Parts: sequence; structure tokens; C-alpha cells
Amino acid sequence: MEEVKQIVLDIKAGNIKPIYFLFGEEPYYIDKISEYIEKNVLSEEEKGFNQMVLYGKDVSVEDIVSNAKRYPMMAPYQVLVVKEAQHLSRTIENLIDYVKNPQETTVLVICYKYKKLDKRKNLSKEIKKKGVIFESKKLYENQVSDWLRKVLRSSGYTISNKAAILLVDYLGTDLSKINNELEKLKLALPKNTEITPAHIEEHIGISKDYNNFELKKAIGERNIIKATRIINYFAQNQKDNPFVLTVSVLNLFFMQLLQYHGLKDRSSKNVASKLRINPYFVNEFQLAAKNYPMRNVSQIISHLRIMDLKGKGVGANALSASDLLKELLVKIM
Repeated sequence: MEEVKQIVLDIKAGNIKPIYFLFGEEPYYIDKISEYIEKNVLSEEEKGFNQMVLYGKDVSVEDIVSNAKRYPMMAPYQVLVVKEAQHLSRTIENLIDYVKNPQETTVLVICYKYKKLDKRKNLSKEIKKKGVIFESKKLYENQVSDWLRKVLRSSGYTISNKAAILLVDYLGTDLSKINNELEKLKLALPKNTEITPAHIEEHIGISKDYNNFELKKAIGERNIIKATRIINYFAQNQKDNPFVLTVSVLNLFFMQLLQYHGLKDRSSKNVASKLRINPYFVNEFQLAAKNYPMRNVSQIISHLRIMDLKGKGVGANALSASDLLKELLVKIM
């Protein structure tokens, strides 16, 4: 992300701001920026007296301001990091008086995760004048594969299309969670390795043949034998393949397929853009659209919503996960 790189480059160049307000739905970049500041603004000798971490659930805005106004001891700066600052959402605007006149020798880092700062209010406007305000946005599923490729490439690794999609399909779009799994792979594999589904199965434990990605593909192809085989595997390994997650993945797939049916321009580029999917998936939607006309897709979405409720114990009459999975497949195919 270019904005993150620029923040890091500015700090390296000595262009350090008195306030860094980091907010948004994606915690990964918030953590990365705050960690970089913690590790690099002060030397190890300076940190003992001049670096402090506070937690939003334990302090008030007034406590933060009081600590921020301290002077550093035998160092050019003091670094004050406020983690979990979202707990101060009701009073965060009270920070404005300090922001208007910040302590120039303090580097105040506010980690305001999963929340948005109202850009229309004065606090946001004043932070922009004096410091850095950074919004960490969630990536769409079709963007995450590219992101993890860049992360791996920077460490000397590559990854196959199928392996990247398998990771995203299993782990979702949580960048921190994906990064943790990538670190496991980097520890286990030598540099210049292309990571494959086999590596992921061996080192992370995600089956390369029996997963929601392969189930979705089998259903789209109307491959009943393969779909049944995967469903049976899920029934025997329920802990790693929760029914509710399978329903959620299939519901998203058929919602996107419904959207595909409504497109006039079905070029690969437009489909990938409108459905927010990796271009790798476009052929699967083209085939699935032939196998499932729009009317069928609408009916399947209705069935999936009912199955979702059953999976959560509503009207299931104590059906086992195995029975629910079989019923799910019958309803779809």
C-alpha cells in the first residue's frame, strides 16, 4: 500500500510528525505502522524512559494528553502509543485541544481499530494540519490474492494461483491471519520456492482437495460425484469445515452468480470488476451460469438461507451436520 510506504519513508528520512492517527476496518496496517514507529523512532537505550504503551480501555483522553505533554529524557522524542483507542470513541473528540497545539517532542500514535473517524468533524481536520491521519481499509477478496503475492515476493517467494486462492478461501480477508500463515510457510520453505497447494496442506493443514473452494467449483460444474466426496469429507471433519461457513461461502457464490446473470457486458475484465473476484474465477462463473439459469439461482439462494438457519439450530429438528450437508447438496443440485 503506497500510503503506508510513504509514512515509513518519511519517518526514515527524519520527517516525524507529532501525531499519527491510524483508524479503519483492517487492523493489519495499523499494527504495522505502530510497530514500525515503536521499533525505529528511538534507540534501545532511549526507549526505557521515553516509550510508553497505553490501552484505550484503561485510560481516558485526559490521561493520554497528560502523558503526551511530558518532555523526553536524554532523547529527541518520547513515543506514546495508544492501543485499542476505539474504546474511547465517545470522547475521542476531546483530543482536539491537544491536537491544535501538540508537544513537538512527543510522537503520539493512536490505534483506532474497526472504527471510522468522522472526517467532517474538527478533530480530523486538525490532525491533517499537524500530523498524519491514515485509514486502513478492508481489502476485497479479489485484492487479497495480489496482496499476499506482493508480501511473498518481497521475501523471495512466489505462490501459484490455486494456492493463493486456497489460502484466501480458507482464511478470508483478514490480512493479519493470512500473514501469520505466510510466516509459517516462510519458516518451513527455502527462498525462491513457489508455494503450492501441497505446501499449504502440509504446513498449514488446509486440504488441497477437500475445501470450500473445490466444493464451490464442483457445484458450479455440476460435478455431483466430486461434490458428494467433498461433502462426505466435511461431515467427517466438522471442526475444520463448519457447516455455517460452507453455507456462507456458497451463498456468496450464488449471489455473485445472480449478479453475473444481470450483466450486459460479460467480458472477463468487467466480470472481475463488477463481482469483485480474481480474474482466475471468471471461467467458473461462465460455466456455472450455463448450469444454473437465473431462476434456479434465486431458488438456491432461498434454500441456502433456510439451510443457514438450520445450521444455527432453527427448525433443524436435531439434524446432524452430516445430514444437513447432504440436504444442502440435494437442494442445490
